[in-house]
Amino acid sequence: MQRFSRGLDLVKASVGVLRADKELLIFPIISAIAIFLVSIGFIIPSFLAGAIDKDGIGVAGYIVLFFYYLVVYTIGIFSSTAIVGAAMMRLKGQDPTVQDGINIAKSHLGDIIGYAAISAIVGMVLRAIEERSGLIGDIVAGIIGAVWSIATFLVVPVMIVEGLGPIEAIKRSASLLKQTWGEQIAGNFSIGIVFMLLFLVVLIPGIILLMIAASISVVLAVLVGIVLAMAIAALIAIQSAISGIFTAAVYLYATNTVPSNPYFSQDVLQSAFVPKKGKRTLGI
Repeated sequence: MQRFSRGLDLVKASVGVLRADKELLIFPIISAIAIFLVSIGFIIPSFLAGAIDKDGIGVAGYIVLFFYYLVVYTIGIFSSTAIVGAAMMRLKGQDPTVQDGINIAKSHLGDIIGYAAISAIVGMVLRAIEERSGLIGDIVAGIIGAVWSIATFLVVPVMIVEGLGPIEAIKRSASLLKQTWGEQIAGNFSIGIVFMLLFLVVLIPGIILLMIAASISVVLAVLVGIVLAMAIAALIAIQSAISGIFTAAVYLYATNTVPSNPYFSQDVLQSAFVPKKGKRTLGI
């Protein structure tokens, strides 16, 4: 229960950071647009060329899939790095700008591409398991994917703060898991539940309004559809930004470097500075 409580406190701190730096929403928005365009650029030509068809993915398809994953993961991780880097600055009492986030991500571009390549390989392996093993494959791939996500949760802040390459950062992230698994699960679960409810609150009335609008006029239905899409996109951007900031907050907690500021509760501050076994208490 203490871990769950601290996880919620870290989520609250993340929301506080986003309120102070709303410009961080720019990164997930641009990332989503870029990924959408890249997806169109990869998927449509692949179908037309026959690399992907109704029978599954062939050898050519897997080659295309690797490069697709590589580009998409690079965009996503670049965005996450910018958000985490800017959040770190805010949590340490600085006033970050969008350019600060971009500069931080650019300075780690090589590591970002390396981590994206590793993630792309993992993604291809999981896709192959799903493709070739039916329902059992889906379950196995789901379990492996979940473990991978949890173990690599702190890779981005580790690369930023500790300057480690992608492989060492993955090892370091996994080693920090034993100190933060409860906070990670509690925080991510809380974020997921809250935004699932928000999506339902927006989606259900939105669909009803869309149906009513469609019965009146096509133009009105299009307008309602655009508003609904924009609302959903806004929620996705906010969730992505909060999740990135939460990653930064968890890393600071895990490494006993939580700075004293208005975003963290006294419980988090006090528990963060309790020395863990074999660890030295750090300060900022």
